[in-house]
Amino acid sequence: MTSKFKIAGWVALGALAGGLTTMQFGATARSAMAPLPLEEMQQLAAVFGMVKTDYVEPTDEKKLISDAIGGMVAGLDPHSVYFDKASFKEFREGTTGKFVGVGIEIGMEDGLVKIVSPIEGSPAFRAGLKTGDLITKIDDTFVKGLTMDQAVKRMRGEPGAKVVLTIFRKNENRSFPVTIVREEIRVQSVRAKLIEPGYGWVRVSQFQDRTVEDFAAKVTALYKEDPKLKGLVLDLRNDPGGLLEGAIAISAAFLPADVTVVSTNGQLPESKQIFKARVEDYTRRFGADPLAKLPAALKKVPLVVLVNEGSASASEIVAGALQDHKRATILGAQTFGKGSVQTVRQLTADTALKITTARYYTPSGRSIQATGIVPDVMIDESAEGNVYSALRVREADLEKHIGNGQGKEEKDEAREKAREEALKKLEEARGKTNEPPKPLPEFGSAEDFPLQQALNQLKGKPVMVSKTLTERKPEDTKAP
Repeated sequence: MTSKFKIAGWVALGALAGGLTTMQFGATARSAMAPLPLEEMQQLAAVFGMVKTDYVEPTDEKKLISDAIGGMVAGLDPHSVYFDKASFKEFREGTTGKFVGVGIEIGMEDGLVKIVSPIEGSPAFRAGLKTGDLITKIDDTFVKGLTMDQAVKRMRGEPGAKVVLTIFRKNENRSFPVTIVREEIRVQSVRAKLIEPGYGWVRVSQFQDRTVEDFAAKVTALYKEDPKLKGLVLDLRNDPGGLLEGAIAISAAFLPADVTVVSTNGQLPESKQIFKARVEDYTRRFGADPLAKLPAALKKVPLVVLVNEGSASASEIVAGALQDHKRATILGAQTFGKGSVQTVRQLTADTALKITTARYYTPSGRSIQATGIVPDVMIDESAEGNVYSALRVREADLEKHIGNGQGKEEKDEAREKAREEALKKLEEARGKTNEPPKPLPEFGSAEDFPLQQALNQLKGKPVMVSKTLTERKPEDTKAP
């Protein structure tokens, strides 16, 4: 049994399964499918029939088929996903940086939702919500016991719909309700400021549709504030990735024209690509060159890039390109290791398949998959050492992750031991104080230890190098 079809798709680079993934360049499915295994297909049909007739309760046929497709794709690797109607909508929201909600960046504290920052101009910002406020109730539902995802879903909804948040403000020791009307929110993925005269900080939290335009505007504003910048810190910590065009553009902002930024390689001819620091490789979505008016000094300014275990995919492309071309010093911890390319093929108006089709490589030909970018200088996340880093999951820790393309993967015993020791240390600390560990300072704050080390690097001062972080050896290093 064969059929002929052609489905438009886009190459995508993503972070963790369920995290950001991005649509990039066109690809088409092979013109003819291989013959289907008839015996196995008959077995699948038989199981479908048995579930329909024998299961204790009536089942929905469409849901059974959807679950079967989802299970088949999920068995491939952590990043291949079947999107049903709801998940495809969430996926598209993640890449555009737009969603309907109240407009806050959040974290969790003592089981409650903590407002990290209200997004400027959002309904929450206009309602007077502040950094550090705790949300104890969403409408009539207590937040205690909810996961962050559950809390987020309750705060999102249709534009124009109201939601009542009960706020506890610590410094005023009071609780009060705030009624907010939901509206479409645009996430600001770029922040920038002068840390001190002569030294700037630019943070890219994810690579979305407007990231490059926002980056150009923020950097231009920095140079207007201080035209004689002596050093710049590009902060990619916990950046899960996003649009490939964005990664190419941010790299191109610092690199000479036409040098290689990243390449991809896989079975399909369309997956064998080389992307360079040139306008045509990063303007598919932007039209005019968003980097055209950047200060020329940006190409020469001393640059430090901060990364950690949460830096993945597109952020690893940027770090790898700047490292290979010796344009920046990379500081931090070994990155996540998300070096695979996903193609998103739309199946219907509301469903799609995201499937791994290639690996990507730095300009020198290094595969990042399951290895990540190893910093030039390894530094801890705090002056006291690493509290959380060993506990963070990386690509090589995920079930069914793909390797670099050659060689047999070996279990990293040292990393397993480090994780056990870190967990034991946290449990011992909590047992003594009966309080959760102190959270790390906000990125960009005066207490941000890695940022202070980055400034020391730019100034030629001593950097407090980690005494515990070591390179996680690659499973294999050559491209297939």
